[in-house]
Amino acid sequence: MALLLAAVLALTGLLVARPTQAAADSADSFVTRCGIRFCLDGEEYFFAGANAYDIFTFGAGSGDTETQYMDKARIDAHFARMAADGVDVARVWMFSHESWHGFEEREGEFNEQQYAAFDYIIESAKAHGLRLIPIFENYWEAYGGIDTRLRWEGLSGGHPARAAFFDKNRCPGCFTSYKNSVSYALNRINHYSGVKYKDEPAIFAWELMNEPRYEGQSAAENVDGTTLRAWVDEMGAFVKSIDPNHLLGAGIEGHGTKYGFGGDSGNPFVHIQKSPYIDFTSAHPYPTEHWADLSIEETKDLVRAWIRDSHEVVGKPFFMGEFNVHNVDRALWWREIYAAFEEAGGDGSAFWWYQDRNIDGKFGVSEGAPELAVFRAHSDRMAAKSGLPGTTPSPTPTDPTTEPTGPTTPPTTEPTGPTTPPTTPPTAPAPAGCAVTYTLSDWGTSFNGSVTIRNTGGTPVEGWRLAFDFPGDQRITQMWNAVPVQDGRAVTASNPSGYNVTIAPGASVNFGFNGSSTAGTNGVPTAFTLNGKVCTAA
Repeated sequence: MALLLAAVLALTGLLVARPTQAAADSADSFVTRCGIRFCLDGEEYFFAGANAYDIFTFGAGSGDTETQYMDKARIDAHFARMAADGVDVARVWMFSHESWHGFEEREGEFNEQQYAAFDYIIESAKAHGLRLIPIFENYWEAYGGIDTRLRWEGLSGGHPARAAFFDKNRCPGCFTSYKNSVSYALNRINHYSGVKYKDEPAIFAWELMNEPRYEGQSAAENVDGTTLRAWVDEMGAFVKSIDPNHLLGAGIEGHGTKYGFGGDSGNPFVHIQKSPYIDFTSAHPYPTEHWADLSIEETKDLVRAWIRDSHEVVGKPFFMGEFNVHNVDRALWWREIYAAFEEAGGDGSAFWWYQDRNIDGKFGVSEGAPELAVFRAHSDRMAAKSGLPGTTPSPTPTDPTTEPTGPTTPPTTEPTGPTTPPTTPPTAPAPAGCAVTYTLSDWGTSFNGSVTIRNTGGTPVEGWRLAFDFPGDQRITQMWNAVPVQDGRAVTASNPSGYNVTIAPGASVNFGFNGSSTAGTNGVPTAFTLNGKVCTAA
């Protein structure tokens, strides 16, 4: 069926001829995480994306499913438009509790017509060489959000009352209804392809929620995020128990007084996204909003801080899941933000938002907008970092049609695969000081480890060898950015030949690995030595 769809789209001129980054990759492969990087087919993968949140509303929302409820031509045209402009990944909403294009208008009643429309969205994205990041639910009131789930349980929504959604003692039914809807979506069989959503490689990743917070409940919670972290852990584990194929994000904004962006709102960037079930971090900078009021240079520093904490503290890829500016020279700001993002090693981005017609005069970006030339250059550079072809020159703009009816809302190193370990680990001089951060993602019989080594001394480390012991029955199956030697529980990871050899004072290196384990035996090693010297466990 997917081949038939592609053929039809090609005949109607909606398929682009040039290879996009996602189209050039293996369409049957899932995107994975390799330590602090996204990977595809064993190679590091960087992407340039956009939000197209409202694509689930394209169509009348009533009438015959295939010809009226969804507008296939409009869906196809928008994916073709995004592909021509170099969009690799589209972040999309997969939630609504409204009667118009609602996925779940009443608790536990899932709208077959709306899910059929999302089936087509997946197939059209595939045909145009894009991957998708669907979001399961909304913290905010748009399209009902968690306020609706609270009402189903007899509770009030709005701020700060909606915090009850994340508290199992106050709203156990909220946990049940959320899990039921997620389970339905993950197990949904696409009626075009016959593939379950959880088995669909065109899905880049899922996000648990759009911008969740546990705000205004106590000063300690605002800073520590204890309740939201517990919710993320439980829901993350639930998603992974059904769908081990896909990456998972929390969808948070990156606010916090430590970053000088917004305030502490119960969703601290590091603590929430250190959850072992979360595969990448996210943040949503809107620097020109009155509550943010950041200059270009302050915005660049903010992006650098997020990427640094994501890679060196959390140990995961960084996704700038939303961003935009208004009432300024947007092309200039985008050029500066993208440059800082790329220089700091950002992994993926998605501007807010690519509209298919003139709906949003504040943040909407339409085909032919001057900032899209900046985006295409960014997309080319991200593709080049992945070793893939970039975009073609700017497409010819088309005139937008009338506004729809219904609601609206506003340096890279190559990973190494399994390696035959050397019989004798290489020797290297001892460093003056070191700190090690070990991040564990444990799924019972399998796990992922990400290790960051920081040189805290005053002289460079020329050649490195990190040793530690697993706490239980763990076995490395693949390691990247380091060469492994394992003898029982004892592990030694050494620098690869030809790169990542030197750790400058104050600098760090990262490596990661996959492994098998006996359920219940995993944990974080308690002691590390670098070239024979004891390191601090960060």
